[in-house]
Amino acid sequence: MEYNTARPDLQLPEYGRNVKRMVNFALTVEDKEERNKVVGAIIRVMGQLNPHLRDVDDYNHKLWDHIFIMSDFKLDADSPYPIPTKETFETKPDKVAYPNGKIRYGHYGQGVQDLVAAIPLKTDEEERKALIKCTANLMKRFYLSWNRDSVEDETILKQMMELSGGTLKLTLEDLELKPTADLIVKGLNPAKSTYKNTPKRGRFVKSNNNNNNNRNKKRHN
Repeated sequence: MEYNTARPDLQLPEYGRNVKRMVNFALTVEDKEERNKVVGAIIRVMGQLNPHLRDVDDYNHKLWDHIFIMSDFKLDADSPYPIPTKETFETKPDKVAYPNGKIRYGHYGQGVQDLVAAIPLKTDEEERKALIKCTANLMKRFYLSWNRDSVEDETILKQMMELSGGTLKLTLEDLELKPTADLIVKGLNPAKSTYKNTPKRGRFVKSNNNNNNNRNKKRHN
């Protein structure tokens, strides 16, 4: 008996060993026209085994790439798509640079810091004022999502100037901060939970017991 542990590994296990055997057979067909027919039949079988791939863009293109992968890129067949090479799949992608910027306030994140840094670059005065107002209110909303009790407007003003590195000289009138009640999303405040008005389970139990006692009295009478 031959076990899978003694067999060679499959490049694409989702197609199984029978499809792999079909691909190996296609490699042995000498006549190219006949080989193309065999490959076309294998492609149809592969599509039936993995119907979920039909929802993927370039469905047929993916199947053709898979059959070349299973042949270890040795298959010589007329493909309607560019034939992939082994190097195409072995080439490692470029390394993504890891961000090394420090976030001063974690509850604001890098996005708010970038917004604050962009304010001094605005030459149009109206656009600059609008960006200051939007960024300040966004900071207050983020602060309240981190600490739902309250936040002083002076705190937002101070932290905004800190994030600017001292380049912004602002007052509370410049920020035009909205009231805390307008920024907190209704229904998410634990202090105003809707579950407070829910009847306790004990009341229903007591009510059921009273009903049972009344029924028993009627039976005895």
